[in-house]
Amino acid sequence: MSGRAVAVLALGGFASAAAQRAADPLLPLLADAFGTTAGGASAVITGFAVAYGGLQLVNGPLGDRVGKFRMVFWVTALSALGNLLCALAPSLPLLVAARFASGATVGAIVPLSFAWIGDVVPYERRQAVLARILIGSMLGGALTTMLSGALGERFGWQAIFYVLAALYVLVAAMLYAELRSNAATRQRGAAVPLTRTIAGMLALLRHSWSRTVLGTVFVEGALSAGGLTFAAFHGHRHLGLSIAQSGALAASAAVGGLIYATVAGRLVPRLGERGLVVGGGLLLCVGLPGFAAAPSVAWAVPCLVAQGMGLFMMHNTLQVHATQMAPEARGAAVAMFAFCLFTGQSIGIWLASLLVDARGTVPVFLAAGAGLVALAFFFQRRLALRRA
Repeated sequence: MSGRAVAVLALGGFASAAAQRAADPLLPLLADAFGTTAGGASAVITGFAVAYGGLQLVNGPLGDRVGKFRMVFWVTALSALGNLLCALAPSLPLLVAARFASGATVGAIVPLSFAWIGDVVPYERRQAVLARILIGSMLGGALTTMLSGALGERFGWQAIFYVLAALYVLVAAMLYAELRSNAATRQRGAAVPLTRTIAGMLALLRHSWSRTVLGTVFVEGALSAGGLTFAAFHGHRHLGLSIAQSGALAASAAVGGLIYATVAGRLVPRLGERGLVVGGGLLLCVGLPGFAAAPSVAWAVPCLVAQGMGLFMMHNTLQVHATQMAPEARGAAVAMFAFCLFTGQSIGIWLASLLVDARGTVPVFLAAGAGLVALAFFFQRRLALRRA
């Protein structure tokens, strides 16, 4: 395995997370620009998440067939166009459509990167290597959440999408160079019909442990996205922050994930999988519930950091098990995992948007936080039973 290839994939993860989080701090600006509510403006996030999850059923099998690394290159190149269309959208419906199109391609980058690593890295080393991709994703989410709000406040909501289009052009060029120079990145899969591969993905549901992993990540996606999507909006409306400051506040959750990613290589051997999930659950007790009750930024930041670290302690464990659900068709299996995660996210954001418009943000944070804590302790129990 080439360390340079992993670094380039980590940069792809950076770009993927950047596109995913770009619209979160912009909800107040989008609501004002298009004459709608925060819940209505959140359609740009829901549309992205629906495409991100739904197209996994196509992207995963294609990656197994044409080569996972090669597929990452092509979808990255197409994502540059998708983000440019977002910047040029003249209305909210067209912006939602452009976000849907970009989510369809962006969604393949991280799952296929994980699947490629699963092909070339032994299981006992895999979690630490996956954490390097996670570092890229966390940095992308954190920096973009801050940058998006600052750029939006100064130059308009379109600015971040121009920046993302340029970023995707750069990453695509680096992926192409790696394809040309590294034989391991040019591996192709067997020419299996897509219908047969999709049937194999659905067959994962016949296995109890696969159902546990997929069901857990679905609920995790719904609860975490439903809460964190409105963190910047809460900071702006309830803590009196500017758009740029509220974006920086929301980035605290990604900082927590980044802290976990940087220490994962040492933490995993010491705590083991169950210890990671239990520790994550304890941090989640502080996360969103504490943020909901925070009277100031000084209280809100550590709560969001705890939320991000706790969430990714559990999520990274789920990711590792996803790479082992079907080693003979790893791209399809990881795509099924991503499909469940982002379908859950899209449903969670939609339900949360309804509750925010009806009751405000605090009930969303309390419900999501309590649900994530219960989910963490459910999953660690399932891990214990599987080990036994």
